Amino acid sequence: VPTVANDLRRKMRGWMRAVASPQMRLAFMLALWTGQRQGDILRLTWAAYDGTHIRLTQQKTGRRVIVLVGAPLKALLDATLRRSPQIVTNDDGHPFTSSGFRASFRTAQMRAGITGLTSHDIRGSTVTRLAEIGCTELEIASVTGHSSSDVRSILDSAYLSRTKMLGDNAIRKLERRTKPPI
Repeated sequence: VPTVANDLRRKMRGWMRAVASPQMRLAFMLALWTGQRQGDILRLTWAAYDGTHIRLTQQKTGRRVIVLVGAPLKALLDATLRRSPQIVTNDDGHPFTSSGFRASFRTAQMRAGITGLTSHDIRGSTVTRLAEIGCTELEIASVTGHSSSDVRSILDSAYLSRTKMLGDNAIRKLERRTKPPI
């Protein structure tokens, strides 16, 4: 079933393989695996990463978020040369400015032939991916720092339509938690 989320994932995978620089791949993976805003990703320092978790306080909301680092992101972080206190740097090893990052993001998209994708769409895609694998709204909010009502709004938006996969997940959960009749 085609959804906006599935289309975004397909485009992002192609973009990552084809044209993204190592710095953009790192920023992309941080965004995809933590669900954080662009500004928070760009401000992340190596001190926020302890080898298992990323700890940060979101600039916009002031929420403190602790995110377990998934294996694909951990492998990338552990292999990344620490050229600056910030994790994500430009080609010169300096922290990205917000405008510099947006320009690099747009350039990579143009090379990949992608239009209409923003770094914020990756945040929405993270919410969707977590929902599709059966995470609760509170679990998702704990990762991304959204309020549970914001998570619900994102899931009700174009990012996630009611799919066969979600329906199948619901019935599988019901089967696992229901005792068979005598």
